[in-house]
Amino acid sequence: MAIGRRILVRMFGCPSGLLGRLGGLILARTNRTAAATAIDLLAVRPGDSVLEIGFGPGVGIEILAERVETGRVAGVDPSDEMVHQATNRNAQAIRAGRVDLRRAGADQLPFAAAVFDKVLAVNSMQIWPDAAAGMREVRRVLTSGGQAVIAFTPYAGQSNDAVEAAIAAAGFDPPRTVEREGLHCVIASKA
Repeated sequence: MAIGRRILVRMFGCPSGLLGRLGGLILARTNRTAAATAIDLLAVRPGDSVLEIGFGPGVGIEILAERVETGRVAGVDPSDEMVHQATNRNAQAIRAGRVDLRRAGADQLPFAAAVFDKVLAVNSMQIWPDAAAGMREVRRVLTSGGQAVIAFTPYAGQSNDAVEAAIAAAGFDPPRTVEREGLHCVIASKA
């Protein structure tokens, strides 16, 4: 692997060490608008139960915690560094029992079936070990009628076709695509 690619993976793929800390700071700035847009598309309500996959430094979790007053906010990320940063950023909501953050990947979500109304992933699907398995897990944890938004920016390196193929393979209804402010969002619904 070229040294430049290794640096990018340590900063943004599965952040770790000093590069991971720096990557988290960059992600907190660059992904805030994308996370807010994806959350708006989900039409998150105060009583919803929402899961974010690949929460990075926790800016999406922070926005969700402000909007979900009586429901539940949970998140998974495979990076110890990102769990640490997101835990620090959302410490008050975690202490209040409103946010639950865990170290895990998309392909093995540590939650029971049919417990989330909404799921989002922003700029993370491209690093999932198996996108189709991840989307099957998303479908498993969604309630009937639940929705998922998979969102990514042009710099994420994610293929539109790959997202839609993973959604179709997982058995979702045909997805709807929305382009907003440089963000490509694929919205999937569970029948």
